[in-house]
Amino acid sequence: MSQETPQDPISKKRVVYAIPGVDAVTTRPDVAFGSRDGDALTMDVFYPPDFKKGARLPVVIIVAGFPDLGFQKIVGCKFKEMGSSVSWARLIAASGMAAITYSNREPAADIRSLLQYVRDSGASLGVDERRIGLWASSGNVPVALSLLMQDAGTPLKCAVLCYAYMLDLEGSTGVADAATKFGFKNPCAGKSVTDLRHDVPLFLARAGNDQMPRLNETLDRFVVNALERDLPVTLVNHASAPHAFDLFQDSDTSREIVRQILAFLRFHLAAS
Repeated sequence: MSQETPQDPISKKRVVYAIPGVDAVTTRPDVAFGSRDGDALTMDVFYPPDFKKGARLPVVIIVAGFPDLGFQKIVGCKFKEMGSSVSWARLIAASGMAAITYSNREPAADIRSLLQYVRDSGASLGVDERRIGLWASSGNVPVALSLLMQDAGTPLKCAVLCYAYMLDLEGSTGVADAATKFGFKNPCAGKSVTDLRHDVPLFLARAGNDQMPRLNETLDRFVVNALERDLPVTLVNHASAPHAFDLFQDSDTSREIVRQILAFLRFHLAAS
């Protein structure tokens, strides 16, 4: 009989910031949005404390770029059960929006199934399918970027990308190499900045001392190319900060960047 992988301490790390109402957020757990290989795919929906039945809230999806089966073997839990995923979802909900975390088996395909379900079932979920944003970090970002391509057919309002592996540009292989090493999916292989939609505002949070191999190389090259194309990019650089500073560096600057991210989402999703 196989033994479950013990939970890695990183799975319990939470965002180093809190706001009033975060503990009063309500959750609708394990809503089935599809299935794969005979297993149900489910999502957890987080709502503000004052959410009223019949309301239609803007919604932020916390994107998973690692297949859950492999992720669980390493970390000991599904991505949607991570302390980081849950605490970000609670912060977003306490800021007046809905938030969604979800399970997956095939990251690139399953996020599209989730988006289709949200568009088809917005009323029953209490979300506005016309106001959808994304939040993604690290190796989860390539899957999020795949939804922002011109040919993706996905109506999105904005995206937050934190300490992110972006695109392999100008002959670089940093993202592809990291995907092979760490196990995240890279559906943007062969894509460039010119393939991105030009009307989706992006918030990029950079960790100045990011220790992940070649990550800032991919992020910095992306920023230069995005600015040359005049894409709507907001960049915040947390100088000298480590990877995942929102979890590992409890500082005024880390908290300020989290506040800026929440304000960016509220502004572009027009949350009250």
